[in-house]
Amino acid sequence: MSRLTLPDVAQAPAASQPALQEIQKAFGGSVPAMFRMVSNSPAALRSMWGSFGAFAGGQLGAKLGEQLAVAIADRNRCEYCLAAHNVLGANAGLSPETLAQAQRGQSDDPRTAAALKFVLKLVDQRGQVSAADVQAVRDAGFSEGEVVELVGVTALNLFTNYINNALEVPVDFKAVELTA
Repeated sequence: MSRLTLPDVAQAPAASQPALQEIQKAFGGSVPAMFRMVSNSPAALRSMWGSFGAFAGGQLGAKLGEQLAVAIADRNRCEYCLAAHNVLGANAGLSPETLAQAQRGQSDDPRTAAALKFVLKLVDQRGQVSAADVQAVRDAGFSEGEVVELVGVTALNLFTNYINNALEVPVDFKAVELTA
């Protein structure tokens, strides 16, 4: 059971309604429980949904973004985010095997592997990475802008992981077993 009220869309604050309508459209008529929980704070919902939209238009692409999300979710033991991003990753064209590898922080693609290593180090070190860590991801072919996006996507995933873990948001996607 969640630790705060999990409103349905109609019960959410009026200031959350515009974002909830966008989310409902994006998710084919439903609003996932995480967004309903966050709708208790219109400011938090605008921040989260706006960040998802901004990074969707970024340089990293949906496939890499979903691989990063499952790795970060597993590291933070966020069952909700792991389940959700496995569905979103499949929708982006990733195979179950690729998603399982990413969940373990691995990839057969050297560029993706470097990104996974970097974001997991960001998580583990609370952002305190070295110049060599940044250079390693640059050497793997990431531009300066893409490195900034890797940090930003990590922060967004921490936001969602913390919401779901701290508030015990019920998982409304097919469950995936954590490895961490």
